[in-house]
Amino acid sequence: MRFMVMIKANRDTEAGVMPSEEILAAMGQYNAELVNAGVLLGGEGLHPSSRGARVHFNEGQCSVVVGPFAEPHELIAGYWIFQTASLQDAIDWVKRCPSSAIGDSEIEIRQIFEAEDFGAEFTPELREQEERLRAQLTQ
Repeated sequence: MRFMVMIKANRDTEAGVMPSEEILAAMGQYNAELVNAGVLLGGEGLHPSSRGARVHFNEGQCSVVVGPFAEPHELIAGYWIFQTASLQDAIDWVKRCPSSAIGDSEIEIRQIFEAEDFGAEFTPELREQEERLRAQLTQ
């Protein structure tokens, strides 16, 4: 099972406060543990919402709103992609995250859809197209 593990933003991350050397070292060690256990598939930190935008779609129209956005606790400051046997395993790994690196925030864990989750609507032709696209990503 794959999971997106989202680190929620806080005032510091939205203000662009960069982590200390101590925090970077702690996160590096944690990420190394994830890699060595075969759990980590990817992950990155994100710039503050002041450097981003939202594109809204409504009835065939789209509009753009440039950041910053209010309510930091509703924003994402970074993410990991985990592969674990269960949600509980993902939770157990998240609980090992150095709290000093997260600060006053929370981490949300959401399972990523797999091809099997879509049922018969995900036809063999659509599966083949998806597999071709994924193969291109690894080239």
